[in-house]
Amino acid sequence: MPINYPNGNQYNIKNKSSKSIVRTVNFAKRGMTLEEEINESNAYYAARGQAVIHKKPTPVQLVKVDYPKRSAAVIKEAYFKTPSTTDYNGVYKGYYLDFDAKETKNKTSFPLYNFHEHQINHLKACLKQGGICFAFLKFTSLNQIYLLPASKLFEYWDHQDSGRKSIKLADIKKFGYSLSYQFNPVIPYLDAVDKMIENSIH
Repeated sequence: MPINYPNGNQYNIKNKSSKSIVRTVNFAKRGMTLEEEINESNAYYAARGQAVIHKKPTPVQLVKVDYPKRSAAVIKEAYFKTPSTTDYNGVYKGYYLDFDAKETKNKTSFPLYNFHEHQINHLKACLKQGGICFAFLKFTSLNQIYLLPASKLFEYWDHQDSGRKSIKLADIKKFGYSLSYQFNPVIPYLDAVDKMIENSIH
């Protein structure tokens, strides 16, 4: 039976190779940062009542504000403050979640200078209270994302004096959870959180 295109032209199957073509589907949205990917994933989870997780707003110091009208204010000068905690927090299955998201162009290790001491201290405090704490680590050149439990991150952070200033990719693969892109949510990271809860690794 002949097959026609929508414009009426006939599809000539004889000119096509009989070999099937397998394409790898990449659900990552081009041009999106890790933060945007996580935000979309969180919106998906929230819309379905699975979790309530939000990005924490960056604190701003207002310096000059004009009031041209009583009902309106115009910010003339402001500065971003240094965030005192991590990027995200929320609730999932009765557990408090707190985590940060970092990216690197490196291909073999993740530099620890991406983290700040106040973020590590905050994660330690949350972990002490029984929270589920972790870090998203994205290798942008490899298009690979991992979820690393905070307890493992601390082991490397607390031993920087020994000379190692980064976490080897091989170690991240060993102790972390590999995350694969999909259609919805973009990053199904709650699957990894479920495993952390099951294994009691935070």
